[in-house]
Amino acid sequence: MKRKFIVFSAVFLCSVILVSAVTPAITMSESISAKVFRLHIVANSDSDTDQALKMKVKDKIISFSSGLYDNCENVQDAIKVSQDNVYNFKQIAQKVIAFYDYDYDTKVYVTKEFFPTRKYDNFTLPAGEYDCLKIIIGEGKGHNWWCVMFPEVCVSAYSEKSDKFEGCLTEEEIKMIQSKGYAVRFKAVEIYERFKSKRK
Repeated sequence: MKRKFIVFSAVFLCSVILVSAVTPAITMSESISAKVFRLHIVANSDSDTDQALKMKVKDKIISFSSGLYDNCENVQDAIKVSQDNVYNFKQIAQKVIAFYDYDYDTKVYVTKEFFPTRKYDNFTLPAGEYDCLKIIIGEGKGHNWWCVMFPEVCVSAYSEKSDKFEGCLTEEEIKMIQSKGYAVRFKAVEIYERFKSKRK
């Protein structure tokens, strides 16, 4: 009985320590996801040609988007700008698709969806639910591509610069996404956020 109590106490203590370590990361991750607007493009299939077409669409969308969010002060502004330009985004995608002699239709809309942890060159974005512009090419059964539209991290000059987050995220949040020591906590956050997303 005493041994069981010791084991239970040890497990309970470890659980408390784990929760104490992960909870702040979850809170900060959710704060980050509420301030970032992303782009999500899904290819028709995983064939080489469909994946190449997806990247062609991506290039044109990013080129059009450069500077589009310059006057945005927060994610709500970015959502509004994106909603106002859904027609333009769709037209751009359709022109690229037609130029390469495909007849796929596209679905373009602003939504909120779950994104897994994503590591870029200079930063890592935690898993969570992000507002995003979603573009589905054809049947949308292929691998996807995503980046950050607000702040203009991958849109502006095709860069992945973490300093673009200054003014959007707090110093502590920027430190978190730049830190290499958050790997375990990012994984824990992803498990939690994925579970929470599936329960909705």
